[in-house]
Amino acid sequence: MPSPRATSFSRRDVLRLSAAAGLMVLASPFLRPGTALAEAFAAPPLPYAENALEPVISARTVSFHYGKHTLGYFTNANKLVADSPLAGKSLEEAFLAAGKDPKLTGIFNNTAQAWNHVFYWNGLAPGGGAPAGKLAKAIEASFGGLDGAKKALSEAAMGVFGSGWAWLVANPDGKLAVVKTGNAGNPLQEGLKPLWVIDVWEHAYYLDYQNRRADYVNGVLDKLVNWDFAAKNLG
Repeated sequence: MPSPRATSFSRRDVLRLSAAAGLMVLASPFLRPGTALAEAFAAPPLPYAENALEPVISARTVSFHYGKHTLGYFTNANKLVADSPLAGKSLEEAFLAAGKDPKLTGIFNNTAQAWNHVFYWNGLAPGGGAPAGKLAKAIEASFGGLDGAKKALSEAAMGVFGSGWAWLVANPDGKLAVVKTGNAGNPLQEGLKPLWVIDVWEHAYYLDYQNRRADYVNGVLDKLVNWDFAAKNLG
């Protein structure tokens, strides 16, 4: 299992990991789940050091969130899928298929959460940045500007009752929107293209913020959004 303290990759390392694990490279060095080997889903390492997101997200939170929760979903997904009709599918194929069958709820929960978490980690970056080019124009057209997009994401994240996610997505017509999903839900199930996401399960922020979800959400939106990742997903 890759070390949760992996901090950087050469292009050769990324290509080697991608080939070995059957992962699709979106934007080096960031990885997202793609087609897995028949035997297993491989969890990619973090694309930065555990302390890289401080002070918004502590190294302690990252250590638990990645090392226990994220890797735990991969472990469980591998066990559950191994002897199922979904063996050999990618994470995306597995959770989309399992989400349609109530008998496969356990597989859905773990494969979707593995996918969602890798997407979440890739969508964070020290220092954040600002959207540019096509993404900036789409945000302006859809939300009236970056402040409007952040407001919509914040309201969605705060509006999740219990555990879940707030997503920036692209509709089939290209217009951007913000949607929220509960538990392991993913916008791909509704035919939407995920561009970016914030995790609002309590394990994402409770060690740092306790019940102050708003402080975590606003900190991430102000300082940690990897807009380059979102732009690559928009295409």
